[in-house]
Formats: sequence, structure tokens, C-alpha cells
Amino acid sequence: MNPPLSEPEVSAGFLSRALANRSFVIGFTITAIVAAMALVSFFWTPYDVTRLIVADRMQPPSFEHPLGTDHFGRDMLSMIMVGARNSIAVALVAVGIGMGIGVPLGCWAAARGGIVDEALMRFNDLVFAFPALLSAIMITAIFGPGAINAIIAIGIFNIPVFARVSRAGALSLWPREFILASRAAGKGKVLITVEHILPNIANLLLVQGTIQFALGILAEAGLSYVGLGAQPPMPSWGRMLFDAQTRMVVAPYLAIIPGMAIIVTVLGLNLIGDGISDTLDPKLRRRP
Repeated sequence: MNPPLSEPEVSAGFLSRALANRSFVIGFTITAIVAAMALVSFFWTPYDVTRLIVADRMQPPSFEHPLGTDHFGRDMLSMIMVGARNSIAVALVAVGIGMGIGVPLGCWAAARGGIVDEALMRFNDLVFAFPALLSAIMITAIFGPGAINAIIAIGIFNIPVFARVSRAGALSLWPREFILASRAAGKGKVLITVEHILPNIANLLLVQGTIQFALGILAEAGLSYVGLGAQPPMPSWGRMLFDAQTRMVVAPYLAIIPGMAIIVTVLGLNLIGDGISDTLDPKLRRRP
């Protein structure tokens, strides 16, 4: 019998398999470029996105403005950079909310079983019945539109998703021999969940996290498109699409550029998820 792999060996094995996966490499490269663009926007953009220069309105892509300008004369490249920052921030925090609340709920439901499990799952079904857009409409009707409310709405929508994934993964592990041995050794359900359940469902949560991250960017763009996300003058990819819809004939690049930014970012995240899923698939692992 082969000795168990140490943690550094496992990490090195995962990294080598991930780098050999084409989907992961392409997705990681795309996502890294978008993330770097968003990070740079904190310190520098070619132009001030809040400065309106009417004389430069709707200029096509040029050397001075590589992606052109919008109907207010703002530089499109600068707006794409700041929009990336907003989209990533909203999606990342929303996924963190969903994972931080949903995973403990799902693991608790799997550990307790019975009426607790049933009640939590039915409550999840109730929350899941309200999509992020509808939740945002209800929240903004009370508190007003804004990025914070968009984060709350998308985060609430993510909670039942992670609860279902973590519960399903945990339920498949509780009857396993090593869990039974831990219970026989006197370990409680909380300790077993932390030491054994969570490490063994981490791959499922990681893949689901990348998927929800991509969906979060789409949801943020949708909410901004209908005016419930980031508010002007803060740029948002969804808001840029909304502003461009009446100018498609005279300046189609106003819609093509933010639309491609959304498509490419979501594609990169989905490719990362596919790559991680393939890398962590036990059927694809080979041990010497």
C-alpha cells in the first residue's frame, strides 16, 4: 500500500495537474488579466471616469482613446477598468456571503437530519424561489438602489445554492467508515464536520464558488442595467450597456465593448471551474 501523500505533495500534485489542464490555464489567464485591470484602476486610469468632456463625445477608437469615448466624452477604457473593479467586488462579496452562510447551514442540516434538515431545506427552497433581480427590487424598494443592496440581493440568492451543495456532499460522507470511526472515538458532529466533512467537500465548494462568481458578475450587470446596481457617476458594465442601447446604430462599440467584457470575464471563470473540476476528479488522478 502506498503511504499517504503529505499536504505539500498534494498541493504540488494539484498545481501540476491544473497547469496541464488547458481550460484552467486559459480561464486563469483571462481572469488574471481582468483582475489585474481592476486592481490597477484603484491607482490609475487613462482618464478620470467622472470627468465629462462633451467636445470628445462618441469618438471612435483611436490612439488617444483606444476604446473610444461614450456620449458624455468619458474614456471607455477607463470605464471598463473601473467597471471591472465594481463587478468583481460585488460578485466576490456576494459569493462570500452565500458561502459563509450557506455552507454552515448545509453541513448542519446534514449532521442533524430529521426535522431540522427538512425545515432548512424547505426554507432554502423558499429563498431560492426569489431570483436575485426580484430580491433586489424588493430591497431597493425599501432602502433604495445601490451596489450594497445589489450585493445583499445576490448574496441572499447564493445562500441556498451553497447550502444544497454542502448538504449533498456532507450526506454522502456521513455513512463512510472513517466518519463512523471518528464517532466511535468520541468526536462530536461539529468536530467531525470541521476536521473531515469540510476538507472532503472543499473541491465541490471551490467549483461551485467559481460558477457562482461568474453568475454574480452576470447578476450585477443585469441589476445595473435596470438601474438597481452601482449608481452614476460610478461606471458599471451593465449601466454602460443600458446607456448604449439607444446609440447602437451610430456607435455600436458602446455596447460591444462592455458586452465583450462581461462575456470574456464569465467565460474565464467558467473555464477555471471546468479546469478545477477536471483536476480534482478522482478518476483522473494517477498515483505512482
